Amino acid sequence: MRAMNTPARYARVLTIAGSDSGGGAGIQADLKTFAALGCYGMSAITALTAQNTVGVQGIHAVPAAFLKAQIQSVMDDIGVDALKIGMLHEPGIVEVVAWAIDHYRIRQVVLDPVMVATSGDRLIAQDTVQVLVRELFPRASLVTPNLDEAQWLLGQDIPDAQALQAAAQGLLALGAPAVLLKGGHLASDEVVDWLIQATGSSRRLASARIPSLNVHGTGCTLSSAIAAHLALGHGLEEAVVLARRFILEAIAQGAQVRTGQGHGPLNHGFAPVPLQTFSAA
Repeated sequence: MRAMNTPARYARVLTIAGSDSGGGAGIQADLKTFAALGCYGMSAITALTAQNTVGVQGIHAVPAAFLKAQIQSVMDDIGVDALKIGMLHEPGIVEVVAWAIDHYRIRQVVLDPVMVATSGDRLIAQDTVQVLVRELFPRASLVTPNLDEAQWLLGQDIPDAQALQAAAQGLLALGAPAVLLKGGHLASDEVVDWLIQATGSSRRLASARIPSLNVHGTGCTLSSAIAAHLALGHGLEEAVVLARRFILEAIAQGAQVRTGQGHGPLNHGFAPVPLQTFSAA
């Protein structure tokens, strides 16, 4: 119990990602997730998208210098306990994020290598991928690619759940200290993910597939939930397990709701938690 006059602070999480005007993915999903899990969320926007449940109609890039200004404004005043990284569309943006991680010594970093939207729209330039792997994989605590992103990064097909573990090991070899490879895009009644760490630890995570068209922003939400749980003080494996539990319930609670004409959002607010505080000392 904190003493009455002891200063307190919130669990702080920053998202560096693109904006989804439809509210289902990107920074909108990230901030909803942080709030639902009791964290204070902040954002540095990398790009604006004209986007809805059907697809992405346009992308407007934020200049790298202005992204840097956003990050500096947050870090120099408020600070962070964990960082979630999403859509980074060009090399200069990646380099700013790498600089920020080093300059502010951010230790808890969840990298969601956003490359393709749920609608199938490509969100990143090819020349950015190599820079992202080189600059951010070694600086991340965890990288969370989905099946399509992993296939792009590895340059090979991942045909079934049996190939996921080897693929996760291949991603680990690209320099990440830990990889959560998500197998949700495989055609199966069971969703299988693999958490692989450079320490040698590995864990298979499986759950029954929840039938729903409302899966827009699942990757953003999962990576944000992991970052939130890291900010709240959980270890990496526990944060992944808790985040996975959150997203499964968010999918289930939003499965019967109709939002738009395509892939609708999850129900991020099914059981919100009050903002969590810690001693500021």
